[in-house]
Amino acid sequence: MRSKYSKFLKTNTGRYLVVGVSIYLLELIIIVIAQKFGANTILAVGISYWTGFVVSFWAQKLLTFRDKRMHKKVLFKQVFYASALVLFNFYFTIMLAKTLGDRVPAPISRTIALGATTIWNFYLYKTRIFGDNNFPPIE
Repeated sequence: MRSKYSKFLKTNTGRYLVVGVSIYLLELIIIVIAQKFGANTILAVGISYWTGFVVSFWAQKLLTFRDKRMHKKVLFKQVFYASALVLFNFYFTIMLAKTLGDRVPAPISRTIALGATTIWNFYLYKTRIFGDNNFPPIE
């Protein structure tokens, strides 16, 4: 069993899923805490989302895709494109939370959004943002 887990963690997909699940749990904890302090669904999901983004960016870069490039030009590009992706994902997540807000709890709407964004994020992180096939230069 341990051997299968080790093999799984040697793949980008395996590391992506482990990091993703960890960030997901962090976000759920933040939602619950924010709501205990009086935040509504939209605010709680928003706070958890942005906290998750910062932690996730570095975890995906360094752990999942093992991208050690730290040159400021590379980092600027990666942060720029990851931020654009996150803004799109954020809008999608908030609109979904707003649409489902009266019917399902905030953690459920966040989970649904996360499931959808996970697929396109993996592809873009792997092939564009942290991969060799980067987006065009920013000028």
